[in-house]
Amino acid sequence: MRISDAIIEKLLTGAGKATPEQIEELKKTAERSRRPLQHMATQTKLITELELTQLFSEYAHIPFVKIEPRDIPNDVLNKIPERIAVQYRAVLFKIDDDGTMHLAMDDPDDVQAVDFIQKEIGEQTKIYIATRENILACLENYRGDVNEQLNDVIDIQREDDGEQQVADADISEDSPVAQTINLLLEYAIRSSASDIHIEPREGFVQIRYRIDGVLNEVNRLPRNVLGSLISRIKILANLKIDERRVPQDGRFKIKVAGKQYALRVSTLPIADGEKVVMRILDESNEAVSLESLGYWGKSLEVVNTALTEPNGVILITGPTGSGKSTSLFSILNILNTPDVNISTIEDPVEYKIPGVNQTQTNAKAGMTFASGLRALLRQDPNIIMVGEIRDGETANLGIQAALTGHLVFSTLHTNNAATSLPRLLDMGIEPFLIASTVRAVVGQRLVRRLCMNCREKVVPTPQDIEEVRRTFHLGEAGLGIIHQLEVVAKDQKIGTDTELSTSESTITTLWKASSKGCDECSHTGYKGRIGIYEVLGNSLAIEKLIISNATSAQIQTQAISEGMITMQTDGLIKALRGQSTIEEVLRVTKE
Repeated sequence: MRISDAIIEKLLTGAGKATPEQIEELKKTAERSRRPLQHMATQTKLITELELTQLFSEYAHIPFVKIEPRDIPNDVLNKIPERIAVQYRAVLFKIDDDGTMHLAMDDPDDVQAVDFIQKEIGEQTKIYIATRENILACLENYRGDVNEQLNDVIDIQREDDGEQQVADADISEDSPVAQTINLLLEYAIRSSASDIHIEPREGFVQIRYRIDGVLNEVNRLPRNVLGSLISRIKILANLKIDERRVPQDGRFKIKVAGKQYALRVSTLPIADGEKVVMRILDESNEAVSLESLGYWGKSLEVVNTALTEPNGVILITGPTGSGKSTSLFSILNILNTPDVNISTIEDPVEYKIPGVNQTQTNAKAGMTFASGLRALLRQDPNIIMVGEIRDGETANLGIQAALTGHLVFSTLHTNNAATSLPRLLDMGIEPFLIASTVRAVVGQRLVRRLCMNCREKVVPTPQDIEEVRRTFHLGEAGLGIIHQLEVVAKDQKIGTDTELSTSESTITTLWKASSKGCDECSHTGYKGRIGIYEVLGNSLAIEKLIISNATSAQIQTQAISEGMITMQTDGLIKALRGQSTIEEVLRVTKE
C-alpha cells in the first residue's frame, strides 16, 4: 500500500496519532533520509501498519478485511495464478453463491493491477484492503503442504543408500538438497519451531523440531544426503565445508511470508557424523509487555520498581531456553528512550533493538564478556546489558559498574532466584557488595500454554486435590494459602477462569489439554508458551542475610515471608486459571 505524504498527514492528525509539531519533525526526518512519510510513521511507531491500513480504509471507503489463511479454499485461491497474485499482492479468498468474488489487496488504488486481475477472473469482484503482512501470509497457501513437497524432493534423492561424495552440483542453489533445506526451514517456521535438529543416525538422518519447548521428530531423510545437506547449510552460514572435526558456529537470514528470520547455526561432530542445530529468531518480532510475558502482581511490582533505580544490578536466572533473553529484550525496550545510552555485550546478538548499541563477543579476537564490559564502561553508558555472567571477572566488573552509577542487567544459570546470590559469593564477590548493588533477581521457566480453543475442564476428585496440596507443599495451611492466592489474583484482575473457595472442595476446576487437539493448535492441545516467575526484591532483611553468608534456602524463606511468590506457586495459579496444566508446571519446576 502506497499512500501519499499529504494523505498520511491527514490520517495521522485526524486520528490524533500525531501533533502538528510531530508531523513537522517527521517530515524533516523523512526528507533527510529520503524515505516516504508513510515509512517514517510506522518506523517511529507513531502508528502500526494495521492501524494505518484501517484508517486508509475509512478514508478511501474501501472495506478492510483480515483474512485467516487456513480458511481460504484451495480452488478459490487458485483462480488467480500464483505468479499474478505474488506480483500484485492480491488474494481471492471467497466466492459467493451468486458468483461475486471477494478480492483482498494491499494496494487497491493500483488501477492497472485491478484491471488486469478482473480480466483474469471476471468483472463481478468486490475489492477489500488488507495489511501487507496478512496478504503475504495468505500467499504462502500457494505452497500447499510443505511436508508433501518435502517427501517429493526426498524421493528424488532416494536413489541409493550408500554414503556419497559431495559434488558442487549437489549443493547448488537449485539442487534437490537446497530445496530440502528451504522446505525444512519453511515448515519449521510455519510450525512455530524454535530450533531445528539435523541428526545423523546409523541408517538415516533424523529431523526434529523443538516446538513449545518439546522436541518432535518430523521426518527421516536417507542417509546418503547427509554430506550434501550439511555442506549446503555450511555454505549458507559461511562456515568451512571441509572442516568436520571441530564444532563451528555461524548465522544466515531468510525471508518467509514477508518476515525476516535469522538462523543461528551450530555444528558438532558426533559418532555417526556431523550434527547441526539451527536456532530460529524472528527478527521482525516486536517486544511484548512484561504483562504479556506472564508477569503480574508482586513480581511485576518489584521488577518495575527496580527499573526506576538509577543504578544497581538486575539479574535474570534460569536454564538454557527458559526465556531469559526475551525478558531482557522486553525490559530494554521499556527503558529505550532517546535520552539514555544503552550498550550491550552479547553472545550472540539474538534480538536487534533499534537505538541500542549491541556488541557481539568474539573469543578469537580477545573480545570476551569481561573485555567487552571494560570497553563499554568507556562508552558513557547509562544502562549496560551483559549477556551472561560466566566468571568472577565479569561479575566483579558488573558490580563495579553498578557502584559507579550504572544500571546493569545480566543473566545467570542457576535453578532459582535465591540461589544466584550465593553463586555470586562463589565467584569471589564480597557479600557487602552484593547486598548493596543487587536490586532484583528474577527466576523463570517457560510452560506450554493451553490452546484456548480446545482445552478441557476436569472436575477434580478429593484425591486430586490432596495430591495438588502435597505436590505444591501447601500442607495443613493449604486452604488458607489458596484463599490468599485467590484474593491476590482477583486484586490483580487475573482470576477470571479460577474457581476457588475456602470450603472443603477448595479447587472446583482443573484444566487439561484436549487429547485430539484442533486445527488452531496443530492437534497438540497446546499453543505457545507463557512464563512462570519468582522475583526476589532486595529488602533490608535479605541484605543482612547476604552479609551473614546465609544459605539460598534461608534467603528464599525470608523472601517468601515478605510476599515473594515462588515459580511453582505462580505456575499453580496459572494452571488454576486455565492458562496451563498442573503437569506442565511440574515438568519444568519439579526438583
